[in-house]
Amino acid sequence: MTYVTLSIVFVAVAFAVLAIALGTSARRRELIARWWLPVAAAGVALTVLTAVFDNLMIATGLMVYEPGHLAGILIGQAPLEDFAYPFAGLVLLPAVWLLLGRRRKASRE
Repeated sequence: MTYVTLSIVFVAVAFAVLAIALGTSARRRELIARWWLPVAAAGVALTVLTAVFDNLMIATGLMVYEPGHLAGILIGQAPLEDFAYPFAGLVLLPAVWLLLGRRRKASRE
């Protein structure tokens, strides 16, 4: 299995959970309008932090990748695939927050 395939699986699962969370929400448009800016800001921060720290970890030898399993696109020394995991977390966290918040609200009623 290549790192690209693994990344696609993580991102697909994150988007599936987000689709379920938004699909079952009555306030979908309000949530998207309220969350897009904080999620975008967090995305920028995660991208910068991932680029900096992945490059540092790779440069110091903490992480080593099998070149045959990489897509070949690098940002510094970090493979593009490394950016998929923070992106999946960025998509997944608001979705889980929405689902768990709805569950808590239903249990109180």
